[in-house]
Amino acid sequence: MGAQLRVYRRRIRSTKSMAKITRAMELIATTRITKAQRAAEAAGPYAREIERAVSALASRVTDHPLLTEAENPTRAAVLVITSDKGLAGAFSSNVLKETDSLTKLLREEGKEVLTYMVGRKGVGFYKFRDRPLEAQWEGMTERPTYAHAQEMGGALMERFSEDSADGGVDEIYVVSTEFVSMLTQKAVATRVLPLETEPTDEVLPLYEFEPSAEEALDRLLPQYVINRIFFALLESSASQQASRRAAMKAATDNAEELAKNLTRLANQARQAEITNELSEIVGGADALAAASAGSE
Repeated sequence: MGAQLRVYRRRIRSTKSMAKITRAMELIATTRITKAQRAAEAAGPYAREIERAVSALASRVTDHPLLTEAENPTRAAVLVITSDKGLAGAFSSNVLKETDSLTKLLREEGKEVLTYMVGRKGVGFYKFRDRPLEAQWEGMTERPTYAHAQEMGGALMERFSEDSADGGVDEIYVVSTEFVSMLTQKAVATRVLPLETEPTDEVLPLYEFEPSAEEALDRLLPQYVINRIFFALLESSASQQASRRAAMKAATDNAEELAKNLTRLANQARQAEITNELSEIVGGADALAAASAGSE
């Protein structure tokens, strides 16, 4: 067997082995998407209701510190949700690009940006470029829990409750990936605090507050922030698995196509070897025949 043919066959074996691995990873991601989608759907009703309740409270209370924007905001906290593992296509890179755009915009407005990072990919990206991080969380992006969201929300709310002169922040943003469909995931940046109330035609519920609307808002707003973070974590988890499934499917298709091309090249190399061997046999036979005729 020729050296070129051995190279082709070795590459074919390795390519087919890689296709088996990517196919398995695609199937695993497919099963995890379903679980992540169910978790996000289960958290959806509570997220919508708490948002309606906070909107109703905001319409009654206008001078609450968590609703009032600072006259001259100087510092903003940005929570960035990336992934812990790779092989998910452009999932983390899209989030980091959106973060860079938001950071640039905030700095142009004269604000200092404090970054809180979720996921090893984002942490590694920032550490490699010597960018500072206020806090980081790793190892939980595929299966986030409410306790993780409480920890993140608590850290952000603590900085938000501090005076900006003492190192507190005036705004809180969350950069995450919105799950649109199995084929579409979009990186978005959302301001969580101060709360932005948009005019709507929806009739908000009428609540009776005991003891006061202000105290109810004090208790509800931290829960609202934690829930927003938790829902962003769940959507990012589903988006991560969907992006990984698409990336692994593309890798499997490319590997199978490469194996076909290599097989065709190997067949051509084998055919060339056979032709060369036949030519040598015929040439040898002709030489023997000519030598025999000359001796006679």
